[in-house]
Order: sequence, then C-alpha cells, then structure tokens
Amino acid sequence: METKQKVQPSLALDLVEPGGDQHMVAARKTAEKLPEGVTSQMMYRDVVRIAWPSFIELTLTQLASMVDLMMVGQLGAAALAGVGLTTQPKFLMMTMFMAMNVGATALVARNKGAGNRERANLIMRQAMLLTFVLSIIGGILVFAFAEPLVSFMSSGAKDAATLANGTIYLRIQALGIVTVAVTSTITASLRGAGNSRTAMFYNLTANVVNVIFNYLLIYGHFGFPRMEVAGASLATVIGQVVAMFLAFGSVMSHRNYVHLSFKDGFKPQRDAMLSIFNIGIPAMIEQVIMRVGMIIYSRTVAGLGTVAFATHQVCMNIQALSFMNGQAFAVSATSLMGQSLGRKRPDMAEYYTTRTRRLGMSVSILLMAIFFLFGGQIVALYNNEPDIVQTGAKILMFVALIQPFQSSQFILAGALRGAGDTRATAVIIAVTTLLVRPGLAILLINQFDLGLYGAWIALAADQLLRSLLVWIRFVSGKWKSLRI
Repeated sequence: METKQKVQPSLALDLVEPGGDQHMVAARKTAEKLPEGVTSQMMYRDVVRIAWPSFIELTLTQLASMVDLMMVGQLGAAALAGVGLTTQPKFLMMTMFMAMNVGATALVARNKGAGNRERANLIMRQAMLLTFVLSIIGGILVFAFAEPLVSFMSSGAKDAATLANGTIYLRIQALGIVTVAVTSTITASLRGAGNSRTAMFYNLTANVVNVIFNYLLIYGHFGFPRMEVAGASLATVIGQVVAMFLAFGSVMSHRNYVHLSFKDGFKPQRDAMLSIFNIGIPAMIEQVIMRVGMIIYSRTVAGLGTVAFATHQVCMNIQALSFMNGQAFAVSATSLMGQSLGRKRPDMAEYYTTRTRRLGMSVSILLMAIFFLFGGQIVALYNNEPDIVQTGAKILMFVALIQPFQSSQFILAGALRGAGDTRATAVIIAVTTLLVRPGLAILLINQFDLGLYGAWIALAADQLLRSLLVWIRFVSGKWKSLRI
C-alpha cells in the first residue's frame, strides 16, 4: 500500500490550530507554555529563515550605495556635493508609496495567516495600483521642481556646478521612480508572505547591474559615453528597471504564495484601498515627521564646523550599517506578527516577537563589542586625520551603548506595524525624532557647549526613549484587538 509523503509545514505557526475571536481580546494574557508540538528551536528557525536574506540584502545594498558615492566622488567635490543634495528630496518623493507598502506587508501577512490567498493577491494588486499612481505624481512634481529643490537643500548656495549636477541627477531619478515603486510593492508583499529570499536575489542583481553601469557611464569605458553625474543616476535607474522585471517574473510564476495575474485586473476595490490607507497613512506621517526632524538635527550639527560635521557624517554612516541588524529582524517580526494574528493566535505573535527580539539583541551585543574595541580603526577607514579618528572613536562609544536599544525598538516597531498599529509608532516617532533629538541637540550644543558630543547624547536619548515607548506600547497588548 502506498503512503503519501507528509508535507512539512513552512512555519511552526502552521502546527497550531487557528484561534477564535475570543483569542483576539486585547486583555488576554499569553500562556507561558508553548502550544503542543511547537518548540522554541522551531520558532527561532522561522525567525532566522526570514531575517537572513533581508540582512544580506540590506547590508549589501548599503555597501553598494557607498561604492556608488565613492565612484561619483572621483569626479570632484561639485559632483559629490550635487548628488548629496538630492538625498532628502528623493526620500520625500519615495515616502508616499513606501508608506503604502507598510500596509501591503501587514495585510498580506494577515491574510496568509488566515489562509486567504485570493485576498492577499488582491491586496498586492491594489497596493501596486496605489504606488504606481503616487509615484507618477511624485515623479512629475520632483522633475518639474528639481532645480529649486536642490537649491533649497544647498541653503541657497550659488555654486553653479554643484546645483547643475544635483538637478540632472534628481531629474533622472524622478523619471525612474515608477520602477522603484512597483518593485518595492512586490518586495513588501513577498516579505508579508514570509518570503524574503526572492526579493534578496533580484535586489542584489540590481545592485550589481548598478555598479557595472556606474563604471561604464560615469567614466565612459568600453565605448560608452562619459556622462559623469548623469551616468551615475542613469546607472541606478537601469538597475531599478532590471529589478522590476525580475520582481514581476517572481510573482507571475506559481512558486510564490503571492501571485500576480494581469487577468485579475487592477480595478480599484474600495475596501482593500481603505485597509491599505488605514495602515499606510500613519506610516507616511511617521516618515515625513522623521525626515523633518533629521533635517533640523543635521543642520544643527552642520553649524559646528567642517571637521565636526565630517566626523559626524562618518559616524552616522557607520551607525547606518548597524541598522541592518534591527531592520532585518524587523522584517521577521512584521511578517510573523501578521501571519499569527491572521490565524487568530496572538499568543504565537508574542512568542515570535520575543524570540526575534532576543536574536536581534544578541547580534547587537556583538556589534557593541566591535565598536568599543575597534572604533578608531573603523573611523580611520573613512579618514585618517587625527582629530576625526580620535573624536570618531569616542562617538562610536555612544553608538556601541545604544545597540541593544536600537535593535529592540526596530524589532518591536516592526511587530506593531505587522499588527497594523502604525498610529502608535507615528506618535512615538513624532515625540522622539521631531522633538527630543533636535531639541536636545540644540540645547546641549548651544547652551551647554558640548559640541558634537552633545549631538550624539541627543541621538542616544532619542533611541533610549523610543525603545522604552515602543516596548510600553507592545506590552500593553492593545495591538491584539486591532481590526485591519
């Protein structure tokens, strides 16, 4: 007699029975004992399986961005400064549709947990429609106002070469923003379904293409025209186009949980749109608030002088790399939280979040040790001027101390977003990034004359307070009763 091979569940969550509405009560306490048949090892495996591709993708993407800027830097200060001036306008252009993708991730995860694949696919299509329209609007606006935007970011500087470089770079980015929007929505949907590996492959491919075309178009090698800054921007867009086609290919096959079929159409569905907006709008407000706070903070530090600001930028770049730990595990927290709540098992949501946080904080302790022991050597990789190295090494002590708190707040905020609790995270970001960090920096620099150390005390205070507030919100359990 033939026996059918038992199909192994993809997650430990699949081993537990779906809960009922009584399980979704906010005041419900989670039992200390795991459900029968589920072990901590299995749950840790689920967390790592989702997190590691995201970690590799995010880290290598950050490194590719650094290489990109280094190659532009060979063209001179005007080119480097011009590209640098486009950073904030680009982020603002992307804020509209990236926030909608927070909704896509949470809703796809929730529907996968509920076993509603059709609804998950509908959410992806509706999110793609939204981000497509928003990116066109944003792209047109940025293209039309590229020159005044670059001029504003330069604080009215009249260096013609810098402004010209920034303007052409930003306009080309605006032309390619639709590809970024579509790809990011597919990525968000895949991550919501717990598949971070597919997005890793096509995004890393795009980074490789970007670097290759940087070499060809910036400097004019192998018969390609020498386009300098315009070439750098075009190379980025080419990489983005490649990523978009690969992303389409990944979801048009039947290998992934989320599946795109153009036969299903993209007609707007009111209830799906409202669900995405319900999560996405607070996330958009959060990102805008964060960007405004960062601009105020950065302009405050810039007033300390060239050496201090250079040291600050180096340390911020190093800290950005340390973000990858918390952000990668946050992808796991978001997906597993959403899937658990979709299955009406808030107990599993808590179990997963707790174990994700433990793993993230374990890695953060390793990073802490590295920054403490090798801070000077790391800073010297960027610049070997004694003042910068000495001050930078001390600043990295602050970076080291905040690592566990930084990791914790990323992961818990990711979990809350997976539950659809984006309003709470928006309020927390408003308090810490818009008020605490720039306000305390201004006070410590201008009134207490603490210089750059004052700026980083403010940043550390921001991270500590944010970690505390996010933790308080999570342990309150209010996310358990949210309907999205």
